[in-house]
Amino acid sequence: MISLDEAVTARLESHGARFEVLVDPDAALTIKRGEFEGDLEDVIAAEDVFENASRGDRPAESDVEEVFGTTEPLEIIPEVIQEGEIQITAEQRREMQEQKRRQLINTIARNAINPQMDGAPHPPDRIESALEETDFRIDPMEPVESQIDEALDALRPVIPIRFEEVTMAAQIPAEHAGSAQAQIRQFGDLVREEWQNDGSWIGVVEFPAGLQNDFYELVSEQSGGEGETKKVRDEEDIRTR
Repeated sequence: MISLDEAVTARLESHGARFEVLVDPDAALTIKRGEFEGDLEDVIAAEDVFENASRGDRPAESDVEEVFGTTEPLEIIPEVIQEGEIQITAEQRREMQEQKRRQLINTIARNAINPQMDGAPHPPDRIESALEETDFRIDPMEPVESQIDEALDALRPVIPIRFEEVTMAAQIPAEHAGSAQAQIRQFGDLVREEWQNDGSWIGVVEFPAGLQNDFYELVSEQSGGEGETKKVRDEEDIRTR
């Protein structure tokens, strides 16, 4: 379960009665869209149905039975969310908006590059500053993923930006290859790998372009600074690495 501080109220009024439940705001939105796949008990603050959640008042059992055909909270809670309205305070809205703004900025930073700077990533601070120059405002009630395209449209007149994946090759000396290759192959999608006669390892990995600096740091850290990296532009690059 979640804490009361994290929860929002979903309210349904029916048959002259009011029913309220306490639920995680993001989970409430996925439940409302019919996309929730988790465990309901993990995203609610109380396994209960209220008439007034802030006071802890409960509706008459006869009203609950009449409207829902059951008194089982775990069966009722999704219906209240799906059929009712999600109530959030101004403070909750601000907190949700800020949280999703940070998620949006980080998502864009992980995936976007500057096409005018040979595919260099944009730091989060630059994306944040550029967003502040636009009219774009994050909607706290919508998933971040559904707002990315609109945010990119707003950013393009301010900074050169596009989403892209890169393919990088890393060569790790034999003394570090065992542990390093395990970390590198998990960084993205492993395109191919080769073990050389001297025991060194070459791996080719594809991942979001905005993570290039993280990749360089990982290779350096895992190889004791002795690893080499190269951006792979075509199949010939892979063969000649």
